[in-house]
Formats: sequence, C-alpha cells, structure tokens
Amino acid sequence: MPNVVLVTGGTGLVGKAIEHVINTEPEGSRFGKLPGETWVFASSAEGDLRDSEQTRKLYEKYKPTHVIHLAALVGGLFKNMKYKAHDNELQLTFLRDNILINDNVLHSAYEHKAQKVISCLSTCVFPDKVEYPLDENKIHNGPPHESNFGYAHAKRMVDVQNHAYKEEFGCNFTSAIPTNVFGPYDNFDLEDSHVIPGLIHKCYLAKKNNTPFVVSGTGKPLRQFIFSYDLAKLFIWMLREYDDVEPVILSVGEEEEVSIKEVADAIVKAVGFQGDYSFDTTRADGQFRKPASNKKLLKLMGGFEFTPFEDALDLTVKWFLGNYNNARTGLKNH
Repeated sequence: MPNVVLVTGGTGLVGKAIEHVINTEPEGSRFGKLPGETWVFASSAEGDLRDSEQTRKLYEKYKPTHVIHLAALVGGLFKNMKYKAHDNELQLTFLRDNILINDNVLHSAYEHKAQKVISCLSTCVFPDKVEYPLDENKIHNGPPHESNFGYAHAKRMVDVQNHAYKEEFGCNFTSAIPTNVFGPYDNFDLEDSHVIPGLIHKCYLAKKNNTPFVVSGTGKPLRQFIFSYDLAKLFIWMLREYDDVEPVILSVGEEEEVSIKEVADAIVKAVGFQGDYSFDTTRADGQFRKPASNKKLLKLMGGFEFTPFEDALDLTVKWFLGNYNNARTGLKNH
C-alpha cells in the first residue's frame, strides 16, 4: 500500500512549506514525494483536534500511514506577556488545548496503526535557567520560562508521550524542535506575530504611509532563524530516514545567528524602504541570545545546505507584498 502522509496544521507556515517542497522536489529524490504517495494537508476546518471524536473521524477519512503533527494553539511573545499581566487563565487554555490536541493525535495514530508520527515542538520547551547552547538532552532539566509555562509543558509532554508509546506499544513516535521559523504564509499580524513577520508588516506600512520605521529595542540580540522551506526538507528527511524516539533540533548552526538589527536592515532593503528608520531603545530587548546546537542534525544527515538568510528573507518579503490581501495580517480592512 502506498503511503498516506497526514499533516496536521497543514495550512500554517510549516505545513505550507512542506506542501511547497513536496510539490517542487523531484519525485523519489531525498526531499521529494514517493511514487504513489498521497499527502493530506489538514486545517482546523477539517476537524477540531481538541475533540477526540473529530480526530478519530479525520484518521478514518484519510487512513494515514504517517503523520507530521504541526497543529497547536499558539500565541506570540507579547501576547503571552500581556496575558501574564492581565489574564492568567489563558495559561490553562494553552496547556489544556495543546494537551488535548497532542493526546488525540497520538492516540488516534496508535489506534489506527500509523507507522510513524513526527510532532513539532518548540524551543520554549527548554528550561528557563539553562546552559547554552541548547541541545536535545536538556529539555527536562528545569522549569520553562513562566511567560508561557502552559504551552511549554504541553509541548514537553509530547516527548514524554512518545517515550511511553514506544515503551508500551513499540510505536515509532518522535519529535522535532525547530528554532525561529519564517517564510511565506507566516502570521504577519502586528499584535501577535514573531519578530520577522512583524517587522516586515511594520516596514511595509511605514513605506506605504510615509511614516518612520521604528524597531523595538536596541537591535543587538542574536537569534537563529530557519527558512520554512529548509525546515520542510528537514521534516521530510526525518519522515524518511530518522527512526529514533529522541527529539532532534532542526536549526541553522550557532555560527548562523543574526542580530535583530541585521534582520531589520535586510527587511528595509527587501521592502525598498527609504524613510526614517530607527531603534526605540526604551523598549525591552528580551534575552541577548539563546543558541541551539544543530550538531546532532548535521551528523545524522551528513550536512545540509541552508538557504542564505538574505535570500530567504527576500523571498518572504516578495511573497508578503504579492499576497498582502490574503496574508494573515490581523487587519480586517486593507
């Protein structure tokens, strides 16, 4: 029987990137589709994964042999910080909704005898107090940052569940931990997005309205950013070639860190913004750096050619400008 690969959260940033790679890489190549293989990119419209019955129906409908589990209930950093101040009960919403989603997706995979599941975690699973660089052995070495402890604990539990399913039932369940992902189909909402899409949207509006482009903070902090199309290839590699329960960090190397200023400079260039551009140093910077090691990944894969940051950013900005009316911008009236 040919494979059926179900991608949950299939219409988001990473799902869309996997779809792009599967549709453009040569069939049968390392990152391509296998002959006769079916890929299903499911959105929340196909079923609420918090509901066990709807999840079961999704599995019955598609009968997946393999699952890439990307679906999650998420919020951006400032949203988390705002809620921390005003609205602590959302920690429970993040905890519960994600625990339900993950439990349903994994248990349905077990019940329907899926051959493999790869779940997507996040670097927020790591302890708040941790020795850098982050690596796959440090996930459970202390509590996560309190700003999103609900979400982080739900994601950590996936690693625990994977080990338990393997021990009790021999399931081939594993997980991936990407660093900061960006690319087409990202969430560009000004209130609730990550740094790159947020700055792209802000810079676009500054150009459109002839207003200054002001970046929060000093621009000094360093981050590892991975282009969604590169991450997609790494997920496909895991699907084909990685059969261990232990998680793998999917990231560019520590030496590929870029400063927020370098990100903003590249965005200004890609958007073609020529107005007043500055940094609001009265705004908090967040952590200076949180490097993650990709040594395990590169050793297992035998190396990987990442897209140069500026090229990937350029492609993302072009996509945003060309798809502004359909992109997730958080603005009802463009």
